[in-house]
Amino acid sequence: MALRACGFVIFRRLAQQPPPDNIEFLLLQTSYGEHHWTPPKGHVDPGEDDFTTALRETQEEAGLGKAHLRMVDGFLQRLYYKVRGKDKEVLYWLAELRDPNTQVILSNEHQDYRWAKLEEACKLAKYQDLQDTLTAAQRYLETQGKQ
Repeated sequence: MALRACGFVIFRRLAQQPPPDNIEFLLLQTSYGEHHWTPPKGHVDPGEDDFTTALRETQEEAGLGKAHLRMVDGFLQRLYYKVRGKDKEVLYWLAELRDPNTQVILSNEHQDYRWAKLEEACKLAKYQDLQDTLTAAQRYLETQGKQ
């Protein structure tokens, strides 16, 4: 059985810049392993549904709760890869930070965070499937999302 994790690609809009240059994505840097950068996500607990996992993990890892976020309908990305020889599936929903000045509060699982425009976010993300997810989120916001 594949490992399963869920999270949110979180973005904020900067008022002082015109679209699409006003969108920044939140990435967290792990405090373990290769210190990779990802959106907040985590493993599904027994009996927990995927969306609840995404909300819980975002609260635990970034200090951002449901009240801080506006869910963007119609966007869900599924990533599949191997971790230490085991299959892993990650589901990402898209959410906007309601107040772009809200403080991110990291858990001990992460050592740093960054708000980054798409190009920088993709450089930080390193992995192609995560880069593709961030690019898909940007495109979705440019074509479907509310400005």
